[in-house]
Amino acid sequence: MLNTRARVRRLATATATAAAVLMLAPAAPAQAAPVPISGPAAVSASAPGGNAALRGIDYDTWKRDVATVMATARPYVEQRIAQSPAGEKPAIVLDIDNSSLETDFHWFWTFPTPAISEVRDLTRYAHERGVAIIFVTARPGIIHSLTQHNLQAVGYPVTDLYVRDLPALFSEVSAYKTAKRAEIEARGYTIIANIGNNQSDLVGGHAERTFKLPDYDGKLS
Repeated sequence: MLNTRARVRRLATATATAAAVLMLAPAAPAQAAPVPISGPAAVSASAPGGNAALRGIDYDTWKRDVATVMATARPYVEQRIAQSPAGEKPAIVLDIDNSSLETDFHWFWTFPTPAISEVRDLTRYAHERGVAIIFVTARPGIIHSLTQHNLQAVGYPVTDLYVRDLPALFSEVSAYKTAKRAEIEARGYTIIANIGNNQSDLVGGHAERTFKLPDYDGKLS
């Protein structure tokens, strides 16, 4: 888990990156929640590079490892939806970077960042059957609209998106995400699955099942 100084450095990098991307990207339209599903944006079938390449993580290996996890998650979600009792408000909670989007496998100027196809397909399947799709990310609030626009552009349904506002930026990521899942439950949702690639995305309870995508001992953000 990152210490406070490391988190601040990462926040500064993320904010600078967001500013650069905002200069290149079209302005995100105002959205009402939930955001309607749009068709996925056309993106390259393979990753051209990024932090993962610099750290020696092979894209094809990562894709195979992701597919292995999702091969377990998909049938569970299908069965759980089929068994959902009347009146239940099921939800899936997801992290974003390297859990929903291929963040570290593309340079920061790649916009929109491509979706992880197996994760996107699962969310679309679930959303079409009445499941809320809620993203809880440690990204700072300054890039909320940019993040939402990216998710929608690559085909994700977005029921809600939680980002870290200023008071939460210096708290532990795991505590922040646990608190947000508890808040989602307080809104009447049953979190049937929580998907992330770091333990900080998944610990703390408030989900029936968790599914961890690879992070290779913290090499992926």
